Amino acid sequence: MPNLMRFSLCLFAGLLLSGLCLPVLMLLGRFDWIALLVATGKPMAHLALLLPGELWTQLTGVEDAANNPHVRSFLEMCMGVAQLGLLLALPIYRLGKK
Repeated sequence: MPNLMRFSLCLFAGLLLSGLCLPVLMLLGRFDWIALLVATGKPMAHLALLLPGELWTQLTGVEDAANNPHVRSFLEMCMGVAQLGLLLALPIYRLGKK
């Protein structure tokens, strides 16, 4: 149980850091890095959009949400940020073990 709690806290810290990276990248004008972050989320977002369409309609309130480009791009960005958060959480977890 302590390992699960520690990993959850590290994942939260990683997600917080990756979420803070977006405004910093915008302020620095590094929109190409943001585009790369969105590109890394495309495969996972595509897999998530294979879930039934009724689920996406209920989650978003948009008809035919799985085919909506705005929903798709937002999901790609969220997946990219989540992947970056996980990548940041792993070293935090390892450093906290010492």
